Amino acid sequence: MAQPGRASLKEQRYDRQLSKFSACEESKIPASMRLWGDHGQEALESAHVCVINATATGTEILKNLVLPGIGSFTIVDGNRVSGEDVGNNFFLQKSHIGQSRAQSATELLQELNNDVSGNFVEESPEKLLDNDPSFFNRFNLVVATQLPESTLLRLAELLWNSNVPLLICRTYGLVGYMRVIIKEHPVVESHPDNALEDLRLDKPFPELSEHIQSYDLDHMDKKDHSHTPWIVIVAKYLTKWFNEKSDQLPKSYKEKEAFRQLIRQGILKNENGIPEDEENFEEAIKNVNSALNTTKVPRCIEEIFNDDCCTNLTDQSPSFWVLVRALKEFVANEGQGSLPVRGTIPDMIADSNKFIRLQNVYREKAKKDIVAVGNHAAKLLQSLGKAPESISERELKLLCSNSAFLRVVRCRSLSEEYGLNTFNKDEIISNMDNPDSEVVLYLMLRAVDRFYKQHGRYPGVYNYQVEDDIGKLKSCLTSFLQEHGLSVVVKDDYVHEFCRYGAAEPHAIAAFMGGAAAQEVIKVITGQFVIFNNTYIYSGMSQTSATFQL
Repeated sequence: MAQPGRASLKEQRYDRQLSKFSACEESKIPASMRLWGDHGQEALESAHVCVINATATGTEILKNLVLPGIGSFTIVDGNRVSGEDVGNNFFLQKSHIGQSRAQSATELLQELNNDVSGNFVEESPEKLLDNDPSFFNRFNLVVATQLPESTLLRLAELLWNSNVPLLICRTYGLVGYMRVIIKEHPVVESHPDNALEDLRLDKPFPELSEHIQSYDLDHMDKKDHSHTPWIVIVAKYLTKWFNEKSDQLPKSYKEKEAFRQLIRQGILKNENGIPEDEENFEEAIKNVNSALNTTKVPRCIEEIFNDDCCTNLTDQSPSFWVLVRALKEFVANEGQGSLPVRGTIPDMIADSNKFIRLQNVYREKAKKDIVAVGNHAAKLLQSLGKAPESISERELKLLCSNSAFLRVVRCRSLSEEYGLNTFNKDEIISNMDNPDSEVVLYLMLRAVDRFYKQHGRYPGVYNYQVEDDIGKLKSCLTSFLQEHGLSVVVKDDYVHEFCRYGAAEPHAIAAFMGGAAAQEVIKVITGQFVIFNNTYIYSGMSQTSATFQL
């Protein structure tokens, strides 16, 4: 029972949780910053994004970028507002018909956030590619919506050679399509789901061992015993396990149950021999699975260490690869085969004094590891003839604290995807076991583009054309499959359905794709979370989606 005038154990834990958010609440930081932090928001606010075509899909993407505070955007669109635009685009009104679509959409989008700078260019992307191709090189990322295949291929080739990321987004009837084209995208903060805590109980560092040894569970009063952090409890009984049971961590279900029972035996008992209600011990028992994970370098990080970009550094190497190499050298030396300590622990049942002391043990070790990695990075920078300040303290800390979660995404170019000799036929065939797989929709989109190339329009644009266009579209699909050596069967239902779509852009699908595309744009700009690689297909008919590496 808590003493009068003194906060109870649960109240102290609640206070610690509140203190994490109080500063954010007082400064009224946007909710988006809870996702990607102040440094992510800073990257977003300094970004300039180009969106080609202010269609329903294009404006929905921009809406979801303007609201969280993208620095600036430019719409490239040489079209005038039509009645069809007003029917499916919330950012165009009836009074805009006949006016510049780029200008009209820009003006209404800017009303969402006065801090965002909106620009527009009343010219078609085809003319810009002809007369001023370097125009597109000034952006952090280009989003292309509702573009014909020929224009896309030209644009994609230009941006690929200039190392400017491109996101293609398309709404076609009840089908959504996205394609990310980026040579290399390193991710430091991948924010994995259900990441295990980095506690090092199987390989305690000297400072942690010393701290754990300072606790004597057998000679504590009831108050201290019930306020001891569960990490210390597990560590103590793990030592006992090694001494009495085995020299290996409990791995099997049977072994872990035996270890839990060992911890249960440590719960204090009252004068009647009944176990006391010690929540910290219950917490220790509950966390046995996650606490006993083996400390090792994940396979995906070993692959990054063995990457040519890490092995063969040059004076042109980005700071990411210099830091990865420094991290590799740390693991081989000071880390003794382990990555830097992350330096965080979960909240738990414990009095604040014991919790903070334990927390500081991990934090101080993390700081030492950061310094060690920083020393390796400084030597590498010197050997490459780069200035020491070319890597900031923030970059160093972020990479060290996320060293177990680094990712590198490399996408294929659009020309590789479309080339007859480089087309990823295996990916298509392996996903055609199900005749209703989303990959069928990709094949239909390619057939639709072939139809456009041959006829100068999309199938079924006018009702009277639908029946005649079914045969023509089927012919386009057949020739595409034959040319690419695909002996797969696409049901006629899909050909009929795509003719009925008439290249329409329903707002419901456009809104969904706008949210999904904006999410990928933010991932690229902030360098946080992992982008898909490389094609995403959404089916509005079945409410399903899938990604493919094409």
